[in-house]
Amino acid sequence: MDHHHPVRPEGSAGGRVRVRLASQEDMTALAACDFSFLVTREAVPPFEGEWLAHARPVEPYPKSYGFDAAEFASCLQDANKALFVIIGDETPVGYIALSTGWNNLAFVDDLAVDAEWRGTGAAQRLMQQAIQWAREKDLPGLRLETQTNNVAACRFYLRQGFVLGGHDRHLYEGLSPGTRETALFFYRLL
Repeated sequence: MDHHHPVRPEGSAGGRVRVRLASQEDMTALAACDFSFLVTREAVPPFEGEWLAHARPVEPYPKSYGFDAAEFASCLQDANKALFVIIGDETPVGYIALSTGWNNLAFVDDLAVDAEWRGTGAAQRLMQQAIQWAREKDLPGLRLETQTNNVAACRFYLRQGFVLGGHDRHLYEGLSPGTRETALFFYRLL
């Protein structure tokens, strides 16, 4: 049995993927997706200039944030929140959760694409939807947070026009004392 995911060339999903608002029925399909990723590099300070080019290799390890259907279901009923899914081969293969932040920016609370669908442009389509949502709500920009051990996400956000606005090396201490993970805050003003 072949355990490798097929490689989908960039943009090959073209007409087969579409973004729409999520429904309660999508939660089961999303919970079955593989949103984990392999950490192979970590970004290190100082976070200035070409900081991402200096990411250091690490002993590879898997990372997963899980998917809590109950947490995301709250997005479906709140006018200041939204949950969009990307549909591939007629089933949800990723999502973006958004909310209006205390500072009047759209917060990208979470963005994930199933491992098999990475590299197809699915995340970019979801981010385009987030930007459209922020514009429709007349918000001046978007904010998101990721971590130094998610170098692929950092690269993606930079390609989407986000800039690094700051970092917090203590944010995750309560969850994992002594952690090397540093929170990175990205912004895109519209």
